[in-house]
Amino acid sequence: MAETITYLESLQRGLKQVLREDPSTFIMGEDIGAYGGAFKLTDGFLDEFGEDRIIDSPIVETGLVGAAIGAGMAGFKPIVEMQFIDFISCTFNQLTNFAATCHFRWGQNVPIVVRGPSGGGVHAGPFHSQMVESFFLNTPGLKIVVPATVSDVHGMLLGAVADPNPVLFLEQKGLYRTLKEEVQGTPEPIAPGRARIHRPGDRISIITWGAMLHRCAAAAETAQREDGISCEVLDLRSLCPLDLEAIRETVAKTGKVLVIHEDNLTGGAGSEIAARIVEDCFEDLDAPVRRIAALDVPIPYAGALEDASLPDEKRILEEIRQLSAW
Repeated sequence: MAETITYLESLQRGLKQVLREDPSTFIMGEDIGAYGGAFKLTDGFLDEFGEDRIIDSPIVETGLVGAAIGAGMAGFKPIVEMQFIDFISCTFNQLTNFAATCHFRWGQNVPIVVRGPSGGGVHAGPFHSQMVESFFLNTPGLKIVVPATVSDVHGMLLGAVADPNPVLFLEQKGLYRTLKEEVQGTPEPIAPGRARIHRPGDRISIITWGAMLHRCAAAAETAQREDGISCEVLDLRSLCPLDLEAIRETVAKTGKVLVIHEDNLTGGAGSEIAARIVEDCFEDLDAPVRRIAALDVPIPYAGALEDASLPDEKRILEEIRQLSAW
């Protein structure tokens, strides 16, 4: 039977599914047990799964990831919650220098998922609103996924937990309770590295991920309705590995590309994607690759300033029109 649920509810279902189906999985994090998590994502989990599998921790992100690495090597599949993904910076050494390199150095799998609420949209200031993908993007051995839809957040969690090595799972907290979709049944696992056409089109390719997907789709609808500009919207879903085949296919189809993301412009993932397109698809291009991203500032606390720092539908629509006229 089809039912309408939120992004957060879909994520809850995914977490419960892996916990019920695989006794080697457990969740560790700050306030996830008795309190039910900062966003009440794990509310009720402690009663169902017990304190051995829903583990409240002190405020020690380094300890969480360190313990998860050891547990993963011992045959478990730990899921680590960062209360806010910004705090993952505390674990940088363990993730980049150790967990990411274990399989390369000596064939040791580290099947851990590090997940948490990411990005803006709730006016929480610079310590609770970052997108952190660019911090880790050039670390071989780490996979990075960013689900943007209600069905994807469930299926991509299943795919992340099934992966034999570290996955960073970046949830968009601005979508937790605002995004609703009708779903039916249990989704299939979605492995890292598989993009998806969110909206077909033939004049401009918009390549994006995360919460920006919905702003891009809205701008594309407006461009179609008001200007007759047909935009294809590609949801990358995974930043490492990239679905290069899907990128090449959409570029060859339209010849004009906008890369749009929520992270800062300088050094963001859009830079790498644009470079790959120029290197691999130059003869298909009819215009320069354009990028839209957040301003190169810490995310402001004030709501109006946060909104002004992030790409919005109006700015995306202006770029679509300019690129169409090239």
